[in-house]
Amino acid sequence: MKRRLAILMAAVMGICTLGGCGRQEQSASGGVEHISLMIWAPSGDQSKDKGEWLQTCCNAFAEEHPEYDIEFVYGVADEATAADAVAQDAEASADVFMFANDNITTLTDAKAAAKFGGIYADEIIATNSEAVLDSVKVDGYIYGVPFTTNTWFMYYDKRVFSEEDVKNLDTMLEKGVVSFPFTNSWYLPAFYIGNGCTLFEDGTVEEAGVDFAGEKAEEVTDYLIDLLANPNFVVDADGSGIAGMRDGSINAMFSGSWEAGNLQEILGENMGVVSLPTYTLNGEEKQMMSYAGSKVIGVNSRSKHMVAAVQLAIYLGSAKAQSLRYELETVVPCNTELLADESIAADMLVKAQNDTFNNTSILQPTVGAMKNCWSPVELMGKGIRNKTVTHENSKEQTQAMNDAMNSDGL
Repeated sequence: MKRRLAILMAAVMGICTLGGCGRQEQSASGGVEHISLMIWAPSGDQSKDKGEWLQTCCNAFAEEHPEYDIEFVYGVADEATAADAVAQDAEASADVFMFANDNITTLTDAKAAAKFGGIYADEIIATNSEAVLDSVKVDGYIYGVPFTTNTWFMYYDKRVFSEEDVKNLDTMLEKGVVSFPFTNSWYLPAFYIGNGCTLFEDGTVEEAGVDFAGEKAEEVTDYLIDLLANPNFVVDADGSGIAGMRDGSINAMFSGSWEAGNLQEILGENMGVVSLPTYTLNGEEKQMMSYAGSKVIGVNSRSKHMVAAVQLAIYLGSAKAQSLRYELETVVPCNTELLADESIAADMLVKAQNDTFNNTSILQPTVGAMKNCWSPVELMGKGIRNKTVTHENSKEQTQAMNDAMNSDGL
């Protein structure tokens, strides 16, 4: 972690022109405040090839706030790693940064994220659904501005499957080839959760632990063993799903909005996108349930320009900024005003992502013990794939997975 932070700091500091990026410099005359704000965002948000969304928005923000004379300092940090860097050394980190909401407790435990209150909290509350708001709250406080929901759903070839077919996975497997990230622990729990397995009750009660045990879980393990044996089911690993969609050997796959451009290129008007299907377990339909969260704009609690930083974060998460990001990068907006726009609501990608978030997902737990859940589920998927988990030992293997998820040993 320290080495990754050092590399990130070196990259960012290499483009800083003031000896103390993100630190205030007061004007000697007049009422204009001279400041420098450091912003961390993924490279795609700053790329010329994708329209320089971040720079465009920051320049627009500066025009709307003539009370500031702002120097913007841009650094590259993706949503998966930025929170760790800020939590480790907030003093040396950006004023404003993007992060995935499942890292929110990393920030709050380190007291590195600013709370949004007053008119700023009111703005966030007024423009987001309750479920999205829940994804950015800890103990009732808001710690960021959501700019998109984060989950996965299903893409399919309309020439192979009808709208009725894609409602049920097992029906699909009778008509075409379906790929699924079977050994990826962000995806595989969808089947267990669909049959009543739980994580930390509603995802927030750490002491409640994980319940991926008993008959409900054993039934799913047995179902997955049979699923893998189906000749029309393919494990998606290392890009094999998208490759199969490209050459026609696979007709449906599960992923998120980041694959929309590739699949649009491959399938064109034949691309279908929907929320998750059901699956048939012992004659009953069970709803697959993905993990879901949000991507968020946060403010460093150590920022020397707290008002300006919060105002910028609000702007970067506004309807105007989300609309531009959607146009330039196909990032699905979560702003309720935009989702009510008919032209956006009609986009099947937007509909699939939001239908999934609202109807076929659970909020991914943000409690610290969630870190213990990834490896055991991955090992279960690999064990089934490698045939070391069988119908004969599925009960014991399922219990072992559950025990490991409730242990700090992995």
